[in-house]
Amino acid sequence: MRWPGDAVDDTVIIVNRAGMGEAPADLQATLAGTYFKLLAENGLKPLAICFYGEGVRLLVEGSPVLDALKILESRGVPLVACMTCLKYFNLVDRLRAGVIGGMGDILAAQQRAAKVITL
Repeated sequence: MRWPGDAVDDTVIIVNRAGMGEAPADLQATLAGTYFKLLAENGLKPLAICFYGEGVRLLVEGSPVLDALKILESRGVPLVACMTCLKYFNLVDRLRAGVIGGMGDILAAQQRAAKVITL
């Protein structure tokens, strides 16, 4: 269903795991892939999508949702990856979408948002 006026949103999406929901890893990845694909297909454009913790794994090579995230990024949706998390998981060199930021950048995005959704 399309809702009028939703093409540009003042929502920030927080991704803090490598998928969606409490489920086996492959189902979590499938759900996240569907979510991001539908977000892009419906022309929805959140203010930003911020990734920290295990969530940064969705932005690196080999991620099953990387193509959908790249589409969102190409449409101007900022994808912010936590530098501390990328370093912790030794993934800095494998980042393939988004920009490296810090917790300050994530906090700033949340402050600008009218709504914050955590997947």
